Amino acid sequence: MNTLLWVVLPYACLAVFVAGHVWRWRHDQFGWTTHTSQLLENRLLRLGSPLFHLGAFGVIAGHAMGLLVPASLTAAVGISEHTYHLVSVTGGTITGVMLVAGLALLIARRFVSGRVRRVTTTMDKILYAALAAMVVLGMSGTVVINLFGEGYDYRETLAVWFRQIFYLQPDPSLMTGAPLVFQLHALGGFLFLALWPFTRLVHVWSAPLAYLWRPYVVYRRPLKSVGPRA
Repeated sequence: MNTLLWVVLPYACLAVFVAGHVWRWRHDQFGWTTHTSQLLENRLLRLGSPLFHLGAFGVIAGHAMGLLVPASLTAAVGISEHTYHLVSVTGGTITGVMLVAGLALLIARRFVSGRVRRVTTTMDKILYAALAAMVVLGMSGTVVINLFGEGYDYRETLAVWFRQIFYLQPDPSLMTGAPLVFQLHALGGFLFLALWPFTRLVHVWSAPLAYLWRPYVVYRRPLKSVGPRA
């Protein structure tokens, strides 16, 4: 079972992530978009979208630093474990709260606005549910265990296992002793990657570059109707 969870499943999810994007681009280029609903409701989106995206960028950067940068490297440049832990927990909590607030507003928008609710697809609902589960698990590990709990040094186990995946030598024993919330967060992360190509999230690979050559799109408010001129 450990081999299935910590060796087979990650590679299967990565394979679906890559193959799914290729399939999506070849068969659904017209669906390669965010499916914006800004024209249907903008008030909650105007606040929720920046909070969600800024929080997501911060969380991704924190994960990249924590998983990809070995503890030996931060120690070599003079960053103590206490300093790293303090920055990691503080930054993770702040960006996590931003992500939670933004996601909550975006989900609420889907229920509050009837017009937005009617254009919400089944895959949108699955995506929001998966995002919510990932956020809850991540915040539980950061706040409940590392901030107010006894703490857990994931860089000695989970991060090592994660890097080993790309070396093609993952050691499942590194994950068996991790707290359950970290195990679920790791598994959820790879399952989320497998879901990614089939959702609106595919736009992140093209939107930043497409703006360099796409034509301008100007949204104008409708003009007030006026009577015939004399």
